[in-house]
Amino acid sequence: MHKSISVSFLGIVLLCMACSNRTEQGNRITVTIEPQRYFAEQLVDSLFEITTMVPLGNSPESYDPSPRQMTQLAESKAYFCIGHIGFENAWLDRLKQNNPHLLFFDNSQGIHYSLHDEEETHSHSHAAIDPHTWMSPKEVRIIVQNMFKALVEIDPEHTPVYQANLEKLIREIDETDQMVQSYLSRSSQKAFIIYHPALTYFARDYGLTQYAIELDGKEPSPEQLKKLTDTAKAENIKTVFIQQEFDRKNAEIIARETGCRLVVINPLSYQWKEEVVRIAKILSGE
Repeated sequence: MHKSISVSFLGIVLLCMACSNRTEQGNRITVTIEPQRYFAEQLVDSLFEITTMVPLGNSPESYDPSPRQMTQLAESKAYFCIGHIGFENAWLDRLKQNNPHLLFFDNSQGIHYSLHDEEETHSHSHAAIDPHTWMSPKEVRIIVQNMFKALVEIDPEHTPVYQANLEKLIREIDETDQMVQSYLSRSSQKAFIIYHPALTYFARDYGLTQYAIELDGKEPSPEQLKKLTDTAKAENIKTVFIQQEFDRKNAEIIARETGCRLVVINPLSYQWKEEVVRIAKILSGE
């Protein structure tokens, strides 16, 4: 009996020591969304493991973390926020309270946020901040520089590694920007329709107009759908974008009524460069 209890107790002690060692190592950084994981992994090489709170295929507006994710977060060295996204609005305060040891860094610091306005959303109720800053290469430069500063603060020993990787990543961002400009310069489309307004910064930076079907989960009225349909015909809009996590019904109605091409996009894709360039390529008509 006593031997059994001793063995069990020893097992518990060893398990606790293992958990403690993982925590002390602090070799994990947690981010909110997959595009952040992509940027962070380019900067850290193998120095940190990057964990995402909102997994691929889930909506950051409604996702609740699993117990396993909460355990991984407790073992993290730092948390990188993206700013103004639904998951963080709902969970960030609780995450901070439950993890007082954890360092939190805002990757969106210094970004000038844009609002969904009435022209874009056809909504006369309010304007809302668009959190999808990472869809603009211009804003991504700010995001990755904020990441770099955070990494230097938590791990100054490897500053030269982070600096070299930052320079390489900035070159990739600039190349992406140039590819987008090249595709859009060949496009006659200066406007597009999208189900949820996730391309506000993309549209702003490349001289496009975004017309959104819904805002903050609110379904459009028949009058709003008709107005969008009339706008699409008047402005010769050829593309309706729909994000993969949303219902296609209203987007399909508008595409059918206007003859627009309905295209599924994923602004939350880990493959950031490929997705941004693909959107530009679609708008160019290719």
